[in-house]
Amino acid sequence: MTPTSLAAQKQTLNKATARLLILYCFVFLNASQLHAKISLPHVFGDNMILQCSAKIPIWGTGAPGEEVTVEINGQTQTTIVDSSGKWRLDIPPQEAGGPFELEISGTNKLVYKDVYFGEVWICAGQSNMSFPLKRAKDAKSTIESARFSRIRFLTVPAQSSEDPLTDFDGQWQICSPENVGELSAVAYFFGRNIHESLKKPVGLIVLAWGGSTCEAWIDRSTLAKFPELKPLTESDRLAQTIESQKAGFLHDGMLRPICPFAIKGVIWYQGESNASRAWQYRTLFPLLIANWRENWEQGDFPFYYVQLPNFMKTKDKPSASAWAELREAQHKTLSIRNVGEIVAIDLGEANNLHPKDKEPIGDRLARLALAKTYRKDLPYSGPQFESMKIVDNKAVLTFTHTDKGLCVSSKSDGPTQELTGFAIAGKDQKFYWANASIENNQVVVSAPEVPAPVAVRYAWADNPNCNLANGVGLPASPFRTDDWVGVTVDAF
Repeated sequence: MTPTSLAAQKQTLNKATARLLILYCFVFLNASQLHAKISLPHVFGDNMILQCSAKIPIWGTGAPGEEVTVEINGQTQTTIVDSSGKWRLDIPPQEAGGPFELEISGTNKLVYKDVYFGEVWICAGQSNMSFPLKRAKDAKSTIESARFSRIRFLTVPAQSSEDPLTDFDGQWQICSPENVGELSAVAYFFGRNIHESLKKPVGLIVLAWGGSTCEAWIDRSTLAKFPELKPLTESDRLAQTIESQKAGFLHDGMLRPICPFAIKGVIWYQGESNASRAWQYRTLFPLLIANWRENWEQGDFPFYYVQLPNFMKTKDKPSASAWAELREAQHKTLSIRNVGEIVAIDLGEANNLHPKDKEPIGDRLARLALAKTYRKDLPYSGPQFESMKIVDNKAVLTFTHTDKGLCVSSKSDGPTQELTGFAIAGKDQKFYWANASIENNQVVVSAPEVPAPVAVRYAWADNPNCNLANGVGLPASPFRTDDWVGVTVDAF
């Protein structure tokens, strides 16, 4: 081959390479432009409810430097996509009402239709929160009557991730007999009650995974700040844990994609999977509440939870109970601002971890929200232990939330309607079933085996036979007056 022909071949190859490079750049640029279209995560969509009376974050992705305009109900806000391809702006607070259209404009235009402003609640937890309406008590008649066009719901699909996700595959739905059967039963009864009481649109966002632990819903970096919790985030622990229980995996997979969508508050039904580590829950549960409030950037929004119901076999004698210790760990979070509890010690089933009667759970949560969040004048809690004094050989207990007076629950069995569920102990820490009576709106407790009592426990069991309530029918919260070491202190 002559030098001339060799040079000609090189020139031909260089031209071909240049054409391929130009073609590649053309394809790449066009793909980038397609990718850079304005988009929003699926927490936004047709039929959604946006939180009323609060600023509303709207966010998404687009081409860096692109101008984005958002319009709704006569309000127009504009921002610029940042260098990472992200944008966010806030819509000023709006009154409840609708329907409206939400328009987002950039190089392309998105329009979300049939949008309302109303009350948005996160409904989160494990299997008793995910438990669908179609499996609940009286499901058929309840579903047939579920015609509420201004109740909307969004169920985030169960997805776990070791890295924060930004989106999910789901859409807002209008509450109707055709689709409400798949909705969380607790969420439905809660939302229906709020909607009927306030006459406002209600949005329900369900985040629930059966069997999930508390730590699965907390950011791993937050967990790692606490020496006693750091092992939960270590690789060997994660490798031995199922997906739904891995620390941080549901926080990153299900919570991250919807933050900071404006909400009114959270209802929470979880704890069964942490019962064997109840003492640790004293740290985990408050940490979860703080972590979620930090994620949402909305201050100390309402966080209302379901205390674990009664479950498993009823025992003949007073004894230790991991479930009782978990209830106590839950109860201790009432010291945190804007946290509330509903007691379900009378709503469980001995042989069923998933009791079917979810309507009282949803109604009690709604009562709590209506009273504490929406300032309705109605009782929202059963009796809560306040103090104890020893008089001779008896313990005299006082309570708060004794609306219409302390009484034996109307659900109590037996012809004599005796007060049950109390145990008493002396310094030897041996508990005996106690005689208990209501006197002057206090409970007086004693037992012949304990001449010098120092401690009283109430409903301190997995499935206690207990019946203290107030005059509006709300059950007393389980409690103990002692601080003796529990059975889950060393569990991890």
